Amino acid sequence: MSARLIEMKQAIFAIILATGMVFTSQAQAHGGLALAEDMCVLTVGPYRMHFTGYQPLSQEEEFCEDIPETGKTVIALDYIQEELRPLKTEVRIIRDTGSEANLDEITVFHLPPKVYPSASITVDHTFPEKGKFVGLVTVTGGAQDYVS
Repeated sequence: MSARLIEMKQAIFAIILATGMVFTSQAQAHGGLALAEDMCVLTVGPYRMHFTGYQPLSQEEEFCEDIPETGKTVIALDYIQEELRPLKTEVRIIRDTGSEANLDEITVFHLPPKVYPSASITVDHTFPEKGKFVGLVTVTGGAQDYVS
């Protein structure tokens, strides 16, 4: 091969390598930025969890506020902080009656307090009818109990 052809191949290889590195650094930077701007963060006392909900049978998009439809709903809570791993977390979905006095009576879904060493909790619930519901997440086992 001629020296000119070798130089051209090396130049093309260098451009491809540099382009790949630029796109890789952009992808890594975007990932960190997305978490900082994430509106789907649930704060439970000093702790934070990432909240993601979706309805696999009726909706393609994830949600983190109002549940769009009745039916099968899957909610994932992922711990952001490692300090949550040894603590117990309890999850309830209750009817919004304006009072939590009779909690067992208004509860439509309940995951009892449990340690989740995987740092991920999955709630799988079917809402048979429209209504106002509230999710309660309780963290216990630390210096203080927290409810959000």
